[in-house]
Amino acid sequence: MGVLMSRRQTVEKVQKVSLAVSAFKDGLREQPSTRRRAEAGGTRRGTLEQTVQEGEEDASAGPSQPEESSASKAAWERLRDGRGVEPEEFDRANRFTPPAFIRPKRELHDDEPPDISLEQREQVLNDEMCEICEVWTAESLFPCRICSRVYHDGCLRRMGYLQNDSSVEVTETAHTETGWSCYYCDNLNLLLTEEEMYSLMETLQHCKIIPETCLTLDDFLHYKHLVHKQQFERPMAEAQEERAALQFSALDPDKKGHIEWHDFLSHESIQLLQKLRPQNALLRLLTAKERERARAAFLALDQDSDGFIGEGECHRARHAWFRKHQKETPSCNVSISHVGPMSESSPASSGSSKSQEKTLPATEQEEARPIDWPGFLRENVAYILAARPNSAALHLQPPA
Repeated sequence: MGVLMSRRQTVEKVQKVSLAVSAFKDGLREQPSTRRRAEAGGTRRGTLEQTVQEGEEDASAGPSQPEESSASKAAWERLRDGRGVEPEEFDRANRFTPPAFIRPKRELHDDEPPDISLEQREQVLNDEMCEICEVWTAESLFPCRICSRVYHDGCLRRMGYLQNDSSVEVTETAHTETGWSCYYCDNLNLLLTEEEMYSLMETLQHCKIIPETCLTLDDFLHYKHLVHKQQFERPMAEAQEERAALQFSALDPDKKGHIEWHDFLSHESIQLLQKLRPQNALLRLLTAKERERARAAFLALDQDSDGFIGEGECHRARHAWFRKHQKETPSCNVSISHVGPMSESSPASSGSSKSQEKTLPATEQEEARPIDWPGFLRENVAYILAARPNSAALHLQPPA
């Protein structure tokens, strides 16, 4: 007679293994820091961390950072490794070890057009076990709206990714149309390869941008002027400066007079992706959930089902990707946040959608150039990616 295990027994076994792994991780965390560095160097050979550590002395002696403080060095290291907050700032007792972020690598076929069919729908399923503790408890898992990962709120707190204010936000939005992005998808900087990250860090250091600091409008415009002059060897035009000022306003939705570091970093990361990668490569970054939401958005706009929509509708879709945190109607039946544009006949679009249309130029509204499904994806992929973070800021301002 074979041995059968019930689901409860299986879960109990997984929980015991998880506890053993947590205890083992706690033991590793208490080891001397030199041993951790040696182990990290052996397991992450050839990564950005090892390369930067080898040239750290030269970088600290460079003209951009003549006498870099230890806090500044730590900030640059966090930027390099894709970590938002230094784990040492948290109480290490009863906390999991933060994961090591491994940056993606470009593949040979990345620039080829991906096969994303409009008719063939994709079945989107979330993982069954928490990404952190790998324990199955279906009633208390919070899904990411971008990827298939799910999390316990307690695990997120132990990782240091949930504070008091963000904890309430997760519990209120994770199971609504607004949704919640996990710490992987919330950080657009993690989409950059090591080479792309080097390029961004060199630009930030050249422009004397201090990591993890807020930027005022003057700081932002000064940075944009330096980057433009470095790239094109000529001053920024007045119209370009106005667009940069509009982008600053989009990154400062609460009108604080400054933009947060993580919003600035997300904006620069998505702009660098637009600059260095073709649209086909960006399309390969879309997850199954994002592709499905893009299908729903296109089909909602294709009223006559001929496979084409107008150019004006496609442009308005860019604005609709960024309708975040609709707290007054968090459980609206029509998908608003990060899903795409709503049909003009939708009751939920009668208010905000019409008011947004009024801001569009008349020439754009009257433009009737037809756009098919592949063209719709190519023109909106950057905005779909830019809408991943939980922040209410618009990390890529659509043109007016």
